[in-house]
Amino acid sequence: MNKALYQRWLAVGLLFLVLLLFMLGVVTPLISNGLAYHEEKTDLLFRLQRQQKIAARKDSVAQNLETIKRQFQEQGYFTHRDTEALASADLQNIVKTAVTDAGGQLTSTQGLPGKIEDGFNRVAVRVRMNGTMETVRSVLRSFAGNVPILIIDQIDITPVRGVRNRGNKTEPSSQLNVSFQVVSFMRVIKQ
Repeated sequence: MNKALYQRWLAVGLLFLVLLLFMLGVVTPLISNGLAYHEEKTDLLFRLQRQQKIAARKDSVAQNLETIKRQFQEQGYFTHRDTEALASADLQNIVKTAVTDAGGQLTSTQGLPGKIEDGFNRVAVRVRMNGTMETVRSVLRSFAGNVPILIIDQIDITPVRGVRNRGNKTEPSSQLNVSFQVVSFMRVIKQ
């Protein structure tokens, strides 16, 4: 009897061992994978909802972008001319008006070849003028508040030599020779 009871307990023990191995080998990985898939599903649902919210704002963002573009165009920061030559001529007229209004003397203006930078065509004019320090200051101030935006580049200011008097002394002059570039930008027209 002892042997039969022993065999029964051995059979029950083996059954529990088989069930334990089955649980460890089959059921536990299934549950683990199920939990991992559930977590991944939750993460993907969160991402989907976030993307749907972003997509729902698309029309609003596009409308705001159009409003910003329209306001930007209305502000006139860039030259609205179709060609570089017309933009350069406008720039030369702006320079001429600024120098003469400030009481200076315009020696020369020369249009420079344009360069395309970051989607904009750089239009530049080389300017030479004479005037006092106050004249130069007035000209530069008029450029600072101008629309379209004007940028001063490569400025060179040198004093004009004084005039010799009868006593062979040089009298100082308040006149200055000024050379600089005025730069404006126009949009590159895509064809």
